[in-house]
Amino acid sequence: MKRHGPWRAPVVLDNLIARKELAVMAAVFVDPGQSLAKDERGKSWWGDRQEEYDTLSPAYATFILTEILPEVRKHVLISDNPEARGIAGCSSGGIAAFTVAWQRPDQFRKVISFSGSFANLRGGQVYPALVRREGHKPIRIFQHVGANDLVANGVGSWLEVNKVMSAALDEKHYDHKFAIDQGTHCSVGAASILPDAMRWTWRDYPR
Repeated sequence: MKRHGPWRAPVVLDNLIARKELAVMAAVFVDPGQSLAKDERGKSWWGDRQEEYDTLSPAYATFILTEILPEVRKHVLISDNPEARGIAGCSSGGIAAFTVAWQRPDQFRKVISFSGSFANLRGGQVYPALVRREGHKPIRIFQHVGANDLVANGVGSWLEVNKVMSAALDEKHYDHKFAIDQGTHCSVGAASILPDAMRWTWRDYPR
């Protein structure tokens, strides 16, 4: 994650920590890689990354826990307390972040999802029904979407699917906040909300 550009996550975290609005924490940024595939029309897309990010499988959680964190532990002290751990992402990363915490609340209990792809891509559209059907899990979710977010034929509207997801989380009384701005998909507006998302998500964590 670069220090310039719309998100500037390292700068945001440094500033929040310096002002004691956030606990001291380590941030791990995972690049999705360069594995390209092509659909039947020859258009490029992120093939196997979608298998990890957009499905409800444990693949991404397993990758984080068995490959990423062991390497990080060689350099940084990481808490084993799941209340101390959060995971965030935008678009496919937004649904992947939720899936990791949903499947492994013993490891991650805080989620920040920007423009989450809870759409008919690779099964994400079933999450609202799943949330309503299954027992309550000890996770906290900050959810954001843009009023002018993606709309794709055969897939749906990111605004509408996030509204449905938000309603399901509220019905099950999750610790949940839903923010809508006038932005587009993973836009500058979403990036501007990152400080508030971090403050809210870690609002009661010891500093």
